[in-house]
Amino acid sequence: MRKVLYPAYEARMLRKMPGNLPKHIGVMLDGNRRWAKAVGRDTAHGHRAGAANIEPLLGWCDEVGIEVVTLWLLSTDNLNRPAEELEPLLDIIVDAVDSLADQRRWRLHLVGALDLLPAAAAKRLKAAAEATADVDGMIVNVAVAYGGRREIADAVRSLLTEHAALGTPLEELAQVIDIEHIEEHLYTKGQPDPDLVIRTSGEQRLGGFLLWQSAKSEFYFCEAYWPDFRRVDFLRAIRAYAQRERRFGA
Repeated sequence: MRKVLYPAYEARMLRKMPGNLPKHIGVMLDGNRRWAKAVGRDTAHGHRAGAANIEPLLGWCDEVGIEVVTLWLLSTDNLNRPAEELEPLLDIIVDAVDSLADQRRWRLHLVGALDLLPAAAAKRLKAAAEATADVDGMIVNVAVAYGGRREIADAVRSLLTEHAALGTPLEELAQVIDIEHIEEHLYTKGQPDPDLVIRTSGEQRLGGFLLWQSAKSEFYFCEAYWPDFRRVDFLRAIRAYAQRERRFGA
């Protein structure tokens, strides 16, 4: 019955989709391990199921005209997981990113502290992003070894290094530094901030995701674990966003 009803429901939602859609969506792909436990499988199976749901999500984003998507695949905190879980997880992530690059539908951009990753994994991720540099499609930020605090620290470090090379006195820099100066050194520089951030698995916290960029974002928390996140869940998130009145403090 669901196979009949859900496509009709999704088609109806698409027909009635409002015009004020988000340009940039951030997605926290959460719940792979709990999904695996719920179905009686090991953690790696959950991560593989989650990876398999990434390409469909990007297709749904293309379908409604999203311009930028940021996918949080691995946090800096996740790097503290036991090696027996982290190593296969990294392999799954790198394989998934390679697969996205092979599609040549999206322009991949890496965000995160890649220097914290094993050299081989970082090299493959960089190669995948470079292979899509000429693709005229939706920008997909791949957040691996990403932490919001680390990003802000890296941005400030980059800003100070730049001005040190120019010979700018520290006192002078302190007098003129502003929000825009730091934004120019974020991983997502030149991109619009996320209008909407989606987190799956029922958790209702940011956990360090796009801390700077999400200051004025709308948030949508979905109960489904990431491997179970469906097109209808995505469309509901978009509809919920479109129904909100964004006043930006005014």
